Amino acid sequence: MDSSFRIDLAWMLRTGRARNGSWLSGSLSWSRGGEEVGSIGYQAIMHQPGDERLELSYTRGSGKDREQVRQTVRLCHTVPQYGGKRWWMICPFRHIRVGKLYMPPGGDRFASRQAWRLGYQCQRDAARDRPFERLFRLQKKLGCDQGWEAGLRRPKGMWNRTFDRHMERYWELDDECALEMMVVMRRLGGWPSPV
Repeated sequence: MDSSFRIDLAWMLRTGRARNGSWLSGSLSWSRGGEEVGSIGYQAIMHQPGDERLELSYTRGSGKDREQVRQTVRLCHTVPQYGGKRWWMICPFRHIRVGKLYMPPGGDRFASRQAWRLGYQCQRDAARDRPFERLFRLQKKLGCDQGWEAGLRRPKGMWNRTFDRHMERYWELDDECALEMMVVMRRLGGWPSPV
């Protein structure tokens, strides 16, 4: 899902790109590494009770394969116990209530994660990669270089006791990474078995 374009209705409502009782239009764009990689136009039509929807318009492909796409996504809402409205999109293919729609690389329309059979990153990570991923996330969280044995440094303004907790976790993850590397090296024949 990480490389998919995503439409998040809750985010659109929070940021004023959609509003209950209004008809708003604009554009959504996606970027990677600071460079725009895609954009679409939209209309959030929420002023007609029972006919709320998003109208999406975008171009797919290039050259003679270029296609102008208009896609309608129906909206509905539920009423939580604490009041107000919680808005949902209806997946155009599975007809289920969802908060987010995706278009993966090579996809042609926005649909639910279930329709595209998209998994979460943690579902795709091999078990042996998970300690490394957790280690890299910790390093990223603290603004450090990422990499096994790249270490940690205390960010300016962080309490020593907070950093000590992070360091303790770092060493636990470093040990897990070392064990995984030992298993891989043994399988490849580059690491001696324990005596």
